[in-house]
Amino acid sequence: MAKAELARKAGVSESTIDRIEAGKDCRLETKRKILFALGLSVQDSVKLFGRRRNGNGHRAAR
Repeated sequence: MAKAELARKAGVSESTIDRIEAGKDCRLETKRKILFALGLSVQDSVKLFGRRRNGNGHRAAR
């Protein structure tokens, strides 16, 4: 799926997709929108986005 199409289906900007592709974090709601636009479930979040990082840039322990 092209970036423009994903952004449109998810209701986010292409620059948001760019930031996520560059490894920047985003809001949980934005992740949910992208997952659903791709036909994925919330359970697939770690597969697509990786583990959440804590405030100092390190991966949070689970």
